[in-house]
Amino acid sequence: MENNTTIETKYNKLIIALSIIIPVAVAVLFGVNLRKMGFNVQPLTFLPPIYAAINGITAILLITAVMAIKNGNRKVHERLMKLAILCSVLFLVMYVAYHMTSDSTPFGGEGIVRYVYFFILITHIVLSIAIIPLVLITYVKALAERFDKHKKIAKITFPIWLYVAVTGVVVYLMISPYYAN
Repeated sequence: MENNTTIETKYNKLIIALSIIIPVAVAVLFGVNLRKMGFNVQPLTFLPPIYAAINGITAILLITAVMAIKNGNRKVHERLMKLAILCSVLFLVMYVAYHMTSDSTPFGGEGIVRYVYFFILITHIVLSIAIIPLVLITYVKALAERFDKHKKIAKITFPIWLYVAVTGVVVYLMISPYYAN
């Protein structure tokens, strides 16, 4: 138990730092457009369908990982969760790269669909920020073999992370008709 607590304590500052640094860095980099700053870079307009697909893959990995642990297959669960984390990191890198090289696409829908889109987008963004510490804490609890606490927080982390992954795909599908050709 002593070593497990040490593992958790060791990672607490890193969890706090990453939970602050990642959203701040994304927000800052989101406002940086390399082309407008005079850099001769090609817009990475091919990325949105790729990072939307990665969000979809993340959702599938999360569901499959939960099924694996419910079936008692901890090793498969662990591998799938690590892949889900990797997919989330890949998404983030591609999302930032796209926005640093391309102009933002305004949503062109009207009426009720516009309100639905912005509701989904705003909840997606807010929960994507909240999920960072939840994923990290959940992961560290497993790393420390504090499976009782891991399971407890995973019941909160899983549905939020799944919502973020699925709504990432939905946001892409809703805005994709408005991307410039």
